[in-house]
Amino acid sequence: MEVKNNAQRSYDEVLIEDGFYVLKFQNEEESNVNYSREINKKFIQFHFCLKGKGIFSFNQGSYSLNVTEENSLLLYNTQLDLPLDLKLEPKSSIVSVVMTLRKFHSLFTAEADYIPFLSTDNKEKKYYAQEPFSPSIAVILSQIINYNLHPSIKALYVKGKIYELIALYFNKSPNADIEQCPYLADEENVQKIKKAKDIILANMAEPPTLTELASEIGLSLKRLKEGFKQIYGDSVYSFLFDHKMDYAKRLLETGQYNVNEIGLKVGYSTASHFIAAFKKKYNTTPKKYLMALTGN
Repeated sequence: MEVKNNAQRSYDEVLIEDGFYVLKFQNEEESNVNYSREINKKFIQFHFCLKGKGIFSFNQGSYSLNVTEENSLLLYNTQLDLPLDLKLEPKSSIVSVVMTLRKFHSLFTAEADYIPFLSTDNKEKKYYAQEPFSPSIAVILSQIINYNLHPSIKALYVKGKIYELIALYFNKSPNADIEQCPYLADEENVQKIKKAKDIILANMAEPPTLTELASEIGLSLKRLKEGFKQIYGDSVYSFLFDHKMDYAKRLLETGQYNVNEIGLKVGYSTASHFIAAFKKKYNTTPKKYLMALTGN
């Protein structure tokens, strides 16, 4: 569901189970965006920054913790509420997992000694942990943010991914990344895939072929296809298509361009091809979309 927070900025919240939910924050603006949500001391919080940077503030801004790209922040304090007060920088995305301590303990009943802050000595204390996360976790976070599924199975899909995410977060096996994600075991390959995404978005009107793209980033065609799918949850061109349609929709909403101009900006040589693509994505034409938007 879409939730409005106190700063009047929206975020996506998915209820996994009672006392267990996921928050998805994405800032595609050119300026910082603030989010807030009440979270009491019964909950433990996991924050994963997939892209950009977020700043979590506490005690009315007197204290803050930064979470940068590909890093995580774990928070819990049995003595004080820790409401979410997040400032998200431009072009940033964070996935937050929040669950009650009771629910969290139930996941690890047999492994309490393995998780440091589940020990008897720490049960009444606060616990903060900041650390980088693995490429395999980055893959899951990207899938959570970029999935393109029917709304009826959204909650089920996210629930499965969140359980996988928590399991990998606490998996300290040195071979975990290789087993989970063979194409992305090498961090250098992850950066190459991200570069590929940046290239196609920067050249969305005239994108390179997959062969050209693979050559430019220094990966084989097979590794480009497999790696892109693992990180972004879609093929290169399907991902680009969704981005182009989203960009076109935002241009329509400005009222500054006609349909033909927008089609050209996103790579369609004729208005009819753009209209067909827009209808495929949104099940309506650009003109009808604008009429619904303006009420005319």
